[in-house]
Amino acid sequence: MKTQEIFVENIKCGGCMTSIKQALEKIKGITKVEIDKEEEKISLTGDHYKLSEVIDSLNSMGYPQRGDNTLFKQAKSYVSCAIGKMS
Repeated sequence: MKTQEIFVENIKCGGCMTSIKQALEKIKGITKVEIDKEEEKISLTGDHYKLSEVIDSLNSMGYPQRGDNTLFKQAKSYVSCAIGKMS
């Protein structure tokens, strides 16, 4: 079992964290997702998952890796946040 950290952008609140956690837990091979909102750090535990799939999922929700942010991705993160708040 391996643990990997990814630093992203646009994590603002618990709604963001809920959306991220729910999406990443659906990826085959990931057994645990922990999120540090202050550091905007996601820690993944599991085996045989594809990092590219994780990054694609995060990008599609508006949470790109640090340094890869755009206004469009910021807007997408607000939508993901709202969905997480309703979950």
